[in-house]
Amino acid sequence: MSTTEHPSESGAPVTARVRDLAEHVGAVVTVQGWLANRRSSGKLHFLQVRDGSGVVQAVLRKGAVDDELFKELDTLPQESSLEVDGTVKADERSPGGVELGVTAVRIVGVAEPYPITKGVDGDSTDFLLQHRHLWLRSSKQAATMRVRSRVIKAIRDFFDGRGFVNVDGPIFTPAACEGTTTLFEVDYFGESAYLTQSSQLYAEAAAMALGKVYTFGPTFRAEKSKTRRHLTEFWMVEPEVAYAKLDDVMDLAEDFLVGIIRDVVADCRADLELLGRDCDALLAMTRPFPRISYDEAVQLLNDNGHPFEWGGDFGAPDEAVLTKLYDKPLLVHRFPAQVKAFYMKRDPEDDRVALCVDVLAPEGYGEIIGGSERADDLQFLLDQIKLHELPQEAFEWYLDLRRYGTVPHGGFGLGLERTVAWLCGTHHIRECIPFPRMLHRIYP
Repeated sequence: MSTTEHPSESGAPVTARVRDLAEHVGAVVTVQGWLANRRSSGKLHFLQVRDGSGVVQAVLRKGAVDDELFKELDTLPQESSLEVDGTVKADERSPGGVELGVTAVRIVGVAEPYPITKGVDGDSTDFLLQHRHLWLRSSKQAATMRVRSRVIKAIRDFFDGRGFVNVDGPIFTPAACEGTTTLFEVDYFGESAYLTQSSQLYAEAAAMALGKVYTFGPTFRAEKSKTRRHLTEFWMVEPEVAYAKLDDVMDLAEDFLVGIIRDVVADCRADLELLGRDCDALLAMTRPFPRISYDEAVQLLNDNGHPFEWGGDFGAPDEAVLTKLYDKPLLVHRFPAQVKAFYMKRDPEDDRVALCVDVLAPEGYGEIIGGSERADDLQFLLDQIKLHELPQEAFEWYLDLRRYGTVPHGGFGLGLERTVAWLCGTHHIRECIPFPRMLHRIYP
């Protein structure tokens, strides 16, 4: 959808976003943005103007504006803000297939010397993270944020279009969901509360009321990890479905990922290609995805020269070996119950394993979805809470779901930033959220 504004009654040029300029070839428009780069060639200035939706080359000929302004533009600092009027011209050599023939320029704000430059410090990772508020302006970071935004829309469109109800869980919770060692504890009016690790338990309650629900919001893990796949604050979407079995959960996860890929490539192909992604290869990831049991995965690891003992959870190196064997997301199901959460239902055919699934993205990006069929037996959950030394009083409301009309049900959680990292081909997850929070970083 075009974001162009209608022209004023005075006949002034319409204001157009860079991404929509191809719709206005031959027309005079105004682009409001910032100077990303500039070069001059005698009587010509080539201004690279960005507006957040893209970058357009604005060609200014001497005489089109007064000589004083033309001279000022020759030294205008990077990231100065300006409005540019010009005629949109088709040019296959230019990004987006168009350029602007400038007729007027209005300088809005002259920038100070821009701190992010190529050099010893100006482009180091630590320096860039310290200046994340400015780093977001770079072309690849902006493209990643646009892809992230489109992934969010695709997520909501998928579930809203399938009759799911969005019911978000609380940020403050009275107890752990995924493990007591990774909780952020806060003082809640004299009592201990915790930042949510997951909204899943609350989604289960909502599913018993509404049938099909999803939660979508920030989650927090006080995990002292510094890998490229970890953040202390990240976003997660968690669907939950009453009467769903493990196979239903896996089917839903497959459809979900295919839908996200389709929608994001359709709207963000230019951004993905800027980031070096092969969009056709992404679109080739259609159903069915390969599915293997944990037992089969362990055998594959050992057969491929990667020793692994049955009973452990997979780490990043293990997942990397497995995903290199497939060109689509891989579903690994029925992990040992001892490495999974207390609320997962056991396999009636093998009590050692849980009815759960991890979806591993290809190219070494690892787990992006974790899900399961949930335990629906009250006594089993009481035993698990005791076994894991969890406070039963904090879970009485959750246990009520098994006391009053228990049914089979299941769902999963998808990590937004890990998914964006995979789709964008981004090495580190920290670039897939506007302002990352990590073990040693809470600024800006």
